[in-house]
Amino acid sequence: MDRQDLLALGPELFLAIVSMVLLIVGVSFKGSRLREMTLAACAALAGALLIALNGMPPEGAAFGGSFVTDAFSVVGRIFIYSAGIVSLLMSVLFLDKEKLGRFEYPILVLLATIGMGLMVSAQDLIAVYMGIELQSLSLYILAAFNRGSRRSTEAGLKYFVLGALSSGLLLYGMSLIYGFTGALQFGEIARHALDSDHQVAISFGLVFMLAGLAFKVSGAPFHMWTPDVYEGAPTPVTAYFAAAPKVAGMFLFVRVMLEAFPTILDQWQPVVWLIAALSMIVGSLSALMQTNIKRLMAYSSIGHVGYALIGLAAGTQAGAQGVVVYLGIYLVMTLGTFACILSMRRPEGMAENISDLSGLMQTRPGLGLAFTALFLSLAGIPPFLGFFAKFAVFSAGVDAGLYILTIVGVVTSVISTFYYLSVIRTIWFNDPAPQFVSNRGMAVTMTASGAALLITVGLLFLIRPLYDWAALAAASLF
Repeated sequence: MDRQDLLALGPELFLAIVSMVLLIVGVSFKGSRLREMTLAACAALAGALLIALNGMPPEGAAFGGSFVTDAFSVVGRIFIYSAGIVSLLMSVLFLDKEKLGRFEYPILVLLATIGMGLMVSAQDLIAVYMGIELQSLSLYILAAFNRGSRRSTEAGLKYFVLGALSSGLLLYGMSLIYGFTGALQFGEIARHALDSDHQVAISFGLVFMLAGLAFKVSGAPFHMWTPDVYEGAPTPVTAYFAAAPKVAGMFLFVRVMLEAFPTILDQWQPVVWLIAALSMIVGSLSALMQTNIKRLMAYSSIGHVGYALIGLAAGTQAGAQGVVVYLGIYLVMTLGTFACILSMRRPEGMAENISDLSGLMQTRPGLGLAFTALFLSLAGIPPFLGFFAKFAVFSAGVDAGLYILTIVGVVTSVISTFYYLSVIRTIWFNDPAPQFVSNRGMAVTMTASGAALLITVGLLFLIRPLYDWAALAAASLF
């Protein structure tokens, strides 16, 4: 290990040191000190973000080729760290109100974020597994963070059991790939993947890897954990699950497929095609029947994974660029929506049913407008940001000749518009439900700023830079 290696993983090493310091501080002082610990964790993530932005990690391979620093990993880190900061800021008020203010929460978020940073930089199979497991172990605990809630502990247990199963599938697939190629690093695997003597075995291992990766991004038919975990976990945890781990998993998915197996695109493309189509269909149809807004967002996220996978199925540079654009816009929409959901509080506790939004425009018009703008964007209706996200991946799909998959995407987008508009109808036209508690906490601040970014600043200034970043990130993979 030399200076180059240390600098290449500078953001993750910095976060690891801060996590250990915060852990020592947390156990050394009485009281939860949640606010102070959260602010320190946010400052650490901001520092890691600056390290990534300033190019302190030199471009190139590190740790013998196990990790790589390129435009793709830098953009992934920017997305992940930004999502972590926003998620932590949104969580403070909720955790205080629900008597869950324990110092371990921001530390677990930092540890999960370290794993995600390793995932987007991983360049061999061992590094991939190490990053995934570091992320997953932290997320299992976060899902069950409300130990006094049966729903939360059940969510954590389901996530752990199914996550362990998916990790086993992923590890088995990796062992087959290594056994028949004799390589761990993506470049070496790509050179050996065309070996005609082991084609069947490599394809068999690749199927198991695809199943494990699809679970991590909650792509159908490996999505079964998502609705229960999203509903049972504390709402800030659900917001974090829907944002950072999803983005990290998709970045890893794209890197593994396009760097380790580009020479056998014809073998994995149909599988990714099928996962994308099933995710869009399951996400859009299942969401129609939901009455709980967190479960609605769970199925919505499954559908969005399907749209993003259209870009991966294309297997082209334009497709990879479309995935990055989609994920960047998805982060804004998802975090903004969960900021609104965190504002759904009554004196007796959090409200989670869609019917609780009835007549919101009459009781809380600012919150109602924010929900409306965000759901229109999630539906992909122009000129909101979601339209640009879907346009990017649909264009890549058409250019790659994936006409049927793109048509499935368009049709399911129309279906999803129905349930998004049904929520908007509830907000605008139903008789008012009991009013939510009005507070001036962080959730309301994030709601206002997220909606403002979505409607104004995002449309004027975010799209072009995001496309440019995505083009650089995609080019580094080819």
